[in-house]
Amino acid sequence: MGRTLLDKVWDTHAVRELPNGQTQLFIGLHLVHEVTSPQAFQMLAERGLSVRYPHRTFATVDHIIPTTLVERPYADGMAEQMFVAIERNLEGTGIALFDRSSSRQGIVHVIGPELGLTQPGMTIACGDSHTSTHGAFGSIALGIGTSQVRDVLATQTLAVAKPRCRRIVVDGELADGVYAKDVILDIIGRLGVQGGVGYAYEYAGSTFERMSMDERMTVCNMSIEGGARVGYVNPDATTYAYVIGREYAPAGADYAKATSWWDTIASDGDAAYDDEIWIEAKSIAPMVTWGINPGQVVGVDERIPTLTDVGDDAERFSIQEALDHMQLRSGDPIAGTPVDVAFVGSCTNSRLSDLREAARVVEGRQVSDRVMALVVPGSQQVQAAAEAEGLADVFRASGFEWREAGCSMCLAMNPDKLVGDQVCASSSNRNFKGRQGSPTGRTLLMSPAMVAAAALAGEVTDVRALVQT
Repeated sequence: MGRTLLDKVWDTHAVRELPNGQTQLFIGLHLVHEVTSPQAFQMLAERGLSVRYPHRTFATVDHIIPTTLVERPYADGMAEQMFVAIERNLEGTGIALFDRSSSRQGIVHVIGPELGLTQPGMTIACGDSHTSTHGAFGSIALGIGTSQVRDVLATQTLAVAKPRCRRIVVDGELADGVYAKDVILDIIGRLGVQGGVGYAYEYAGSTFERMSMDERMTVCNMSIEGGARVGYVNPDATTYAYVIGREYAPAGADYAKATSWWDTIASDGDAAYDDEIWIEAKSIAPMVTWGINPGQVVGVDERIPTLTDVGDDAERFSIQEALDHMQLRSGDPIAGTPVDVAFVGSCTNSRLSDLREAARVVEGRQVSDRVMALVVPGSQQVQAAAEAEGLADVFRASGFEWREAGCSMCLAMNPDKLVGDQVCASSSNRNFKGRQGSPTGRTLLMSPAMVAAAALAGEVTDVRALVQT
């Protein structure tokens, strides 16, 4: 019987099996940022330990960095303190830091791939739950906690249990106005936010085969929102074309050797899975979350669920809690819900292709007077490319604010926050209470193109009417 990519990459990096059943897993690439690393470095110092393999760790600043008023020292004292901490902690370690002066700063899950650090067949760890993004390249990418960041710094290994593997097959061509973000929101809506607990998700089928690497990253990014430990797509020619020529990618004979090995790690045709799910692409519409977790989602042409449709008491309670917080009524259409803020950005949807799609929607049109709209590129390289293409000018002309690279309003650990009970159409990944900075703020997750359409209309609206030819 054949093996999955999960099996192959896991076994290749397994150091030993631990008495508790976990695997001591060698980590090929470790990414750190300013928020979860200070305590890890402090723990190393307290134990008199050093970084074991500094050439396998790379650092950036993204979570708390402001997207306006970027001069140091930062106005936010906590932000400045964290930046000083990461600079001090990295001194003398040999770890590369991609800060603003490097022209390579950005969200950790954007710069890893664009610099060629992320490659097929790797084990990747980062103190951030959305590390699953890197699975788009056929890697096993794990979000870890601060004590595990310490462990990887000190040993380059991680104690972790191997998950089961669920294969999610989506076949067919997506309709105009339906994007990768809609695919993953649809999957989470079907399987639930706890549906992937204990699993790795392998995304397969002709829909994923057609996707660009940016699109695959969007899907893998939100695997964690579905409860999965990791998510991945088998590497193929699309993967290799993306990686080649990037700064840290193998070149020449090394590239040929690497691709030869990458060809062997894809799941075998007769691999066994613990579970399989099939979805037709034509059944997927532009998706919008209406509640307080990403599984509370409907198509833009659908209605908010009613309590009478639900037989489970716990689910009824969850729906009522969401309706109360979101100030919505069960049975109402999601289209037409007013929005106050429109945010295009985050590690889910801040890459150049995301910005192109949003710009395609807004070009020649104007943002509603009731909406504050902003675009935050995922990295300095994305920012520079978008400005060179004229995308920034398109956004500014339509009434969007064009910002510097960072996590921004995705999690509001920076000045970009909702105020009061504002409603935000957001291309980010989480719609939890308080996620965007206000305990009463309300978040509607959707694709960048749908965010752009909502910004123009001042309410949730179907982007297909603006993009279909």
